[in-house]
Amino acid sequence: MGAVTDDEVIRKRLLIDGDGAGDDRRINLLLKSFTKWCHSPGSPEEGFSQYQRMLGTLAQCEFSMGKTLMVYDMNLREMENYEKIYSNIEQNITSAHDKIAECKKEIQRAKRIRKNRQEYDALAKIIQQHPDRHETLKQLEALDKELQHLSHIKENVDAKLELRKKQFHVLLTTIQELQQTLENDEKSDNDDQSQESPAQNGE
Repeated sequence: MGAVTDDEVIRKRLLIDGDGAGDDRRINLLLKSFTKWCHSPGSPEEGFSQYQRMLGTLAQCEFSMGKTLMVYDMNLREMENYEKIYSNIEQNITSAHDKIAECKKEIQRAKRIRKNRQEYDALAKIIQQHPDRHETLKQLEALDKELQHLSHIKENVDAKLELRKKQFHVLLTTIQELQQTLENDEKSDNDDQSQESPAQNGE
């Protein structure tokens, strides 16, 4: 066992002494007085007087002890109160950590929502630059009708062109035949004239 230090001695004496009002010295004096009173051959008056003084000293010791016990009880209650406060503080710290973690999650969710909204706004702007589906379908229907009308016109034009080609071919054929007929007629006239000329020369 290690040597007792001066601090431990002082601490023990203060604990025994209560609040440092000299209780241990008072008890020692009371014990000495009691021993002296028991062995004193003095007169009853002196013994009674000494007895009264010992009762007074004993009352002071009891008062000091009661005061010390009250202080001790108060310290125990304060310790319990401090432990409750400490427990509450720990709970508050734990709750604060949980709230901070939840706030961090909320911040992350808010950032994700904000990013999604920004992307949505960007897509909405791009979509607004194009006509909606109903309008697009109406435009497609109009273009389809126009295409059908143009196809019908093309068919009519092709039919007329084919008819004109046939008529032109017939016309060319007729012109060629007419030209051939004219040439034949001209040749026939020339032949007739050549036959008439020798006959006139013989007369």
